[in-house]
Amino acid sequence: MTGRAEIAARLDRLPVTRLHRFFIAVVGVATFFDLYDLFLASTVSTVLTKEFHVGPDELKLVLASAFLGAFVGAVTLGRLADRIGRRRAFLLTLSLYSVFTLLGAFSTDVWMLVICRFIAGIGIGAELPLADAYLSDLLPARSRGRAIAWAYTVGFCGVPAAGFLARGLVGTAPLGFDGWRWLFVIGALGAAIVWLLRIGLPESPRWLAARGRIEEADAVVRRLEAAAPGPLAEPVAAPPEPGPGRASALLRPPWRRRAVMLYVFQAMQAFGYYGFGSLVPIVLAAKGFGLVTSLTFAALTFLGYPIGSALSIPIIERFERKWLIIGSAVGMAVFGLGFGFATSDVLIAVLGFCYTATSNVFSNAFHTYQGELFPTSLRATAAGSAYSLSRLATAAMPFVLIPVLDGAGAGAMFAVVAAAMAVLVVDVAVLGPRTTGRSLESIATSAGAEAVR
Repeated sequence: MTGRAEIAARLDRLPVTRLHRFFIAVVGVATFFDLYDLFLASTVSTVLTKEFHVGPDELKLVLASAFLGAFVGAVTLGRLADRIGRRRAFLLTLSLYSVFTLLGAFSTDVWMLVICRFIAGIGIGAELPLADAYLSDLLPARSRGRAIAWAYTVGFCGVPAAGFLARGLVGTAPLGFDGWRWLFVIGALGAAIVWLLRIGLPESPRWLAARGRIEEADAVVRRLEAAAPGPLAEPVAAPPEPGPGRASALLRPPWRRRAVMLYVFQAMQAFGYYGFGSLVPIVLAAKGFGLVTSLTFAALTFLGYPIGSALSIPIIERFERKWLIIGSAVGMAVFGLGFGFATSDVLIAVLGFCYTATSNVFSNAFHTYQGELFPTSLRATAAGSAYSLSRLATAAMPFVLIPVLDGAGAGAMFAVVAAAMAVLVVDVAVLGPRTTGRSLESIATSAGAEAVR
């Protein structure tokens, strides 16, 4: 076996070791604060309208600013991670996020907040696709999906944390400092702690091997092998993976089919995933709930994020990834329409919870899936550039969905969301490859056969 193939084969023969679990936990805690922040703007949006006398147009900018920054970050820092390494890119993203989230807590007007949210969003935008690429690089094929689902289950606890902290702090002023500002301080300090933890993460051995740094890759793999209990099976030769490529290779065979699939997918999934989570307090307000009640309902609904993520753990390796994505997308469309037309308090809470739980089976499946589709030299670039479209779509979403909500009601708004999910289902069903249980190298080499179909 060549050096690169040997590194890949040794990684895939490993069980999930205690070192793997540490890496998964650190990435999971980092995603906790990213997801906490992404859902923070929606939870404090109603209080900002009073704090800064924000009008409808300015509120849309507050909601969109972090997602616009995330678009920039996903485009630029995803490619950077394929050039300078996953670990360095991780530290850069967390630095941007923690510094500017802290500055945002001291905003004196809405425009300072928008600017801080935009720059913090640059760090947030690269974080999740980087996490997908890093964990995919590091984890053995047979347990890749389950391990990534564990990382995101930790991460998704950040969503109800944002909801319940907002419920407890908004409208108060601990130590004379407005409660909503404390929400940003908590996020920034948490990210700073994660930055210190991430210093201990190794570089991706697959990335090192792809760069010809075989001795460094071997040292990382030896650490993982030393942590494995009992004797290890002989490594099974992996097919040779394509060598380094430019970002433009994504638009040419054999990667074009998968890139088109992933780009369409990411543009559509933003409406289904963030269309609910980012706007649910506003939807509840439109249904006639007051500030405290809407924050309470939102917090209860957000409990579905970690619970749904946990539910994905036992099933993510049992079902083919693409079909799990499709099934959960259909569930989101159904529950979203039900939520939009519901008038009963109990039904609203139940359907909201079911929506968020289903959406996180969906989310864990697609985060695993997008990290599997491309070779090491393009993995972070592909995930980042595709994910940037979801950030751009999410930034545009308030300007699309809020007018529909205001003009035609919640039912019509969720009909738009359901239509986006229908496009997504067709896209993945027709263009998406099978990946569950396969080595990253075999998934990459099968792209050529797909391209000639």
